[in-house]
Amino acid sequence: MCKNQNSEIHYCTENLTIFAHIETLKSVDFKMGKPGSPKLVNFDHARRRRITWLLVVVGLCCFFYTLGSWQNGGTAALSDKATNAKACGSVTTALDFGAHHGLASTTNDGSKIEQFSPCDMKYSEVTPCEDPQRALKFPREKLEYRERHCPEKDELLRCLVPAPPGYKNPFPWPKSRDYAWYANTPHKELTVEKAIQKWVQYRGEKLYFPGGGTFSAGGADKYIADIADLIPLDDGSIRTALDTGCGVASWGAYLLKKNILAMSFAPRDTHISQIQFALERGVPAILGIMATIRLPYPARSFDMAHCSRCLIPWGATDNMYLIEVDRVLRPGGYWILSGPPINWKKHYKGWERTQEDLKAEQDTIEDGARRLCWKKVVEKDNLAIWQKPLNHMECAAFHKKNPTVSPRMCSKLEHPDHAWYRKLEACITPLPDVKSKNEVAGGELAKFPARVNTIPPRIASGSVPLMTAQEFKEDAELWEKRVKYYKNHLIPPLTNGRYRNIMDMNAGLGGFAAALVKDPVWVMNAMPPEAKTDTLGVIFERGFIGTYQNWCEAFSTYPRTYDLIHADNVFSMYQDRCDITYVLLEMDRILRPEGAVLIRDEVDVVNKVMIITQGMRWECRLADHEEGPFIREKILVCVKTYWVGEIKAANATLSGDSSD
Repeated sequence: MCKNQNSEIHYCTENLTIFAHIETLKSVDFKMGKPGSPKLVNFDHARRRRITWLLVVVGLCCFFYTLGSWQNGGTAALSDKATNAKACGSVTTALDFGAHHGLASTTNDGSKIEQFSPCDMKYSEVTPCEDPQRALKFPREKLEYRERHCPEKDELLRCLVPAPPGYKNPFPWPKSRDYAWYANTPHKELTVEKAIQKWVQYRGEKLYFPGGGTFSAGGADKYIADIADLIPLDDGSIRTALDTGCGVASWGAYLLKKNILAMSFAPRDTHISQIQFALERGVPAILGIMATIRLPYPARSFDMAHCSRCLIPWGATDNMYLIEVDRVLRPGGYWILSGPPINWKKHYKGWERTQEDLKAEQDTIEDGARRLCWKKVVEKDNLAIWQKPLNHMECAAFHKKNPTVSPRMCSKLEHPDHAWYRKLEACITPLPDVKSKNEVAGGELAKFPARVNTIPPRIASGSVPLMTAQEFKEDAELWEKRVKYYKNHLIPPLTNGRYRNIMDMNAGLGGFAAALVKDPVWVMNAMPPEAKTDTLGVIFERGFIGTYQNWCEAFSTYPRTYDLIHADNVFSMYQDRCDITYVLLEMDRILRPEGAVLIRDEVDVVNKVMIITQGMRWECRLADHEEGPFIREKILVCVKTYWVGEIKAANATLSGDSSD
């Protein structure tokens, strides 16, 4: 009798093979014998016995498989009860999970599963690749020390990063835009330092974000309304935005009302936890800086870029930073600059800088924009807007006639999308060729939301290897089906606003994000540089945001900043590149307590992952593929249990209930 379902399937397959072999032998014997011979009569009798025997075996296999499936419960499902927010207390571990497949509690060699202890409480806000102490080892010139500098293998933390005492799950969106729990990000520095600009205010247990910032005394709403009077923010032509030096990301937070999705970034610097505040509010943000390497985005990604008193020296280093903004701006995209030195004649007294200094800075910026062939759209009050050309037909011709004028055009042999640890270059990234001066280089984008499912220009033009328009449509349909399966059978809370910040670790064409576009969530679409095909540019063309990310390294964010993590074949990709234990520990670092994880992969790989998670205080169950139990790819559904750190003799210990 079959011991488990895998052996049942194997047994049935073996007998079907035997049946095929018997049929082949029968055909051979018929050709060799003669009609009416005793040999053929005996064969027919044997054949009937074999068929009867085979049907009995197949019937028993099906019976025991059905019985086993019924006994084990069915599809794994994460109940909403299991994910209700708890404050400093225990979380119910009675997760509504079922499983088709049992897994071992020990490793293959019989050794005990590693149980991961909490890290010291001093690591509660650790950002491994932006560690302030490690940064001191690197040059301060051009702010290189604030870039990503990841730990060596022997420096990696092999422990679970604790949440601070009193941690509570964030407020649901849209309330989270204005409020966050102080216990989750216990920092008051910005409430004092930026009190006049109204970045954030301390109100007992809560932090209040009134929508202020460096941009306008009237707040983000008025500031965005002023911009909307100058460029089209309401018709869907502008969907993706880049906010450089974003503060607490109020500009991006209030743009969401206009269906504009901003990637806000700032370094980990003296403005403590500004990115942590942004993500706690449910606003897209990432740690980053403009220094010596490219921003981790493809060329032609953003419809709009923005700087409000962002302290980036735009005119320095041969306009290198303006050149990088030009690379990531779409043809026809806008660059917005507010604050010093714009309209310095009117504002210089309040800025406490000399007129000569301000004039020189603005002249340098104006000259740099002209060299990039940008057109100045408007300058009003302390706001100026430039526009990138639709193509480089005239710009390329100008630089060809004037080869001594810098910056030069980059070689077309250099891939414009290569941005992972790629050094900045003092040359203009050339746009795709066009046939007329009014043609949009690379192809014109549909307005949002139509652009979500319109064939992206990169695919329509054949720029993405081995990807056709038909395959794009099939991928979109596939992920609609998968996300429906997730919502109905695996994570029902996905439909009720339980999750806000979502990470897709291997985003492909962005189908997962597209299937969630009508839900109150946003997705950080990560593109591993190791992926067979770089499709991050396609994701941006669909109206979503993302970044390049090698998962052998830490992600550029604070702990506990994502509510749900989706990992599609991530571990198959990395199991031979680095220790997947550290990939899982990184997932745990960036996942909130009671956050959820979906891991899709081959069953053998999922088994390895499952064994490691048993030592991580996660509750996990294995579910079948949406097409049924006979597909080798399985889905691991996990919930990170609620536990917090405790400050005791400088050591972190568990507080509250935790599932071991």
